[in-house]
Amino acid sequence: MKTIFEKSNGNDGINLTDSVADITFLPKEILRQDKLGLPQLSELEVMRHYKKLSDMNFCIEKGFYPLGSCTMKYNPKVNELLANLDGFNIHPNTEDDDAQGCLELMYNLQNVLLEITGMDAVTLQPSAGAHGEMTGMMIIKKYFETIGQNRTKVIIPDSAHGTNPASAKMAGFDVVEIKSNDKGQIDIEALKQVLNSDVAAIMMTNPNTLGIFEEKVLEISELMHKNGSLLYYDGANFNAIMGYTNPKLMGFDVVHLNLHKTFSTPHGGGGPGAGVVAVTDKLKDILPVPIIKFNGKKYYREYNLQNSIGNVKDFFGNFSVLVRAYAYILMMGKNLKHVSENAVLNANYLKEKLKKYYNLPYDEPCMHEFVITGEKQKEENGVSTLHIAKALMDGNTHPPTVYFPLIVHEALMIEPTESENKERLDEFVQTMIQIAEECKSDPQKVLSSPHTTPVKKIDEVTAARHPDLNFKE
Repeated sequence: MKTIFEKSNGNDGINLTDSVADITFLPKEILRQDKLGLPQLSELEVMRHYKKLSDMNFCIEKGFYPLGSCTMKYNPKVNELLANLDGFNIHPNTEDDDAQGCLELMYNLQNVLLEITGMDAVTLQPSAGAHGEMTGMMIIKKYFETIGQNRTKVIIPDSAHGTNPASAKMAGFDVVEIKSNDKGQIDIEALKQVLNSDVAAIMMTNPNTLGIFEEKVLEISELMHKNGSLLYYDGANFNAIMGYTNPKLMGFDVVHLNLHKTFSTPHGGGGPGAGVVAVTDKLKDILPVPIIKFNGKKYYREYNLQNSIGNVKDFFGNFSVLVRAYAYILMMGKNLKHVSENAVLNANYLKEKLKKYYNLPYDEPCMHEFVITGEKQKEENGVSTLHIAKALMDGNTHPPTVYFPLIVHEALMIEPTESENKERLDEFVQTMIQIAEECKSDPQKVLSSPHTTPVKKIDEVTAARHPDLNFKE
C-alpha cells in the first residue's frame, strides 16, 4: 500500500534497513515484509521543513505575550541548560541511594516553596494547575472524612477559573456559585447566605481573575473557619503577590502553585507543568505520597503518611519543570518581591493608558492583570473583542485572553508580566490605540484581520468542524 505525503521527493535521508542485524530469533509472523510508508526527504530538507513550521508559530521570543491569568513570562535559557544536565536524566525507579542529587533538589524546592507560601507541608507530585486543584479538593474531602463530617458543598465565586468548579465536582463536591459585588470582589453578604454545615470549602484566587485583590480576604477566612470550613487558594495569580504577602497570612488552608507560570517554565501547547500543593499543619498527613525527607545523612522518599490520599501521579510528574523552577527561584532570591512589584506596575501602567479607549468595567487599582472590554467598539462600530484580538496579531502581539471572566461581556484580560520593559509596553499601547481608532475610521480593516500572519482570517466554525490537516506550502 503506497502512502502519500504532502512532502516526499524520493530522497532518503536515512536507511532504516540493517542487513547485518541478526533477527532470526523473532517469529516471522511479527516481522514486517514491506517497506515503511514514510516520507522520503533528505535530512537537510526535513530540517528546513520543521524550521519553517517553527517560524510560522508565535512565541515569547518573537513578541509580546500578554495572555491574562497565564503568566507567559520569559523563561531564562539557563533554565533549559540546567534541566538538561546529565545528572538529572535518571530513571524514576532509581534507588534513593543513587538519586541523592535529584532528591536533594526536590527537598530544597519543597522548603523554599513553603517559605514563599507560608504553608507547613507540600507535595511536588501534581503535574498541572488543574491537577493541583483536584489534589487539593481530594485532600479537603479526605480531611472531613477523617474527622467524621460529611460536607458536600464547595463555594466558588462567579469570576473563578473554569477549572475550579470542574475540580470540585471531580472530587465529589456540589458547587455553589456566589456573585461578585460592584467592585469585582466576593460579595460578603452573598457568602453568608450560603454558609452552612454542608460547606467544606471556598475556592478563591487572590488577586482574582479580574486582577483585583480581595480586600476582605481576612473577613472571609474568619467566616469560613468559624463555620468549620476550609479555604483553598488557586495560585494561578501568585505572580502578583510574592514577597508582599502569602496565602497562609490570608488564612488559606490549601494552596496550589503553577510552577510553570510563576516560576518561568514555558507551558504553551498543553505542557509541561507542575501544580504543587501546599497545606497547613493539620492537613500534612493527607498529602499524596511520597514526600521527600532528609534524616541528616540521606534524602529519601517517605511513603508512610497516616491518612494520605495516595499517589496522584506516577513518580514526580514533570521533574524537569521542578529543576527549572528551582533554578529560577535561586537566581531571583529575595528579588522575587521585585518580580511581583514590576508585574503590578506594568499592569497598572497599561490599564491607565488604555481605559480612555476601551471600556474598563472595574476602575480599581489592579494587581498583575486587568480586564478591559470591546463593548464600546461592538456597540458603535460592530467590531467585537474577537476582531480586536485578531487585529493585535498584525502588531506582533499574541492576543490576550478574551471573553473571560464570563461575568464581563466582551472581555480582554491583559497580563504584561514583569518581563517586559516600558518601550515594549508603549508599543502595545500604540497598537491598541490604533485598533480603537481603526474601529471608527475603517472597521472593515479590523473585521478582516489578521493580514500579515501565515494564516489569514478564517471561518472558525468551519475550521473546527471540518479541519484541513494537509500540509500546504
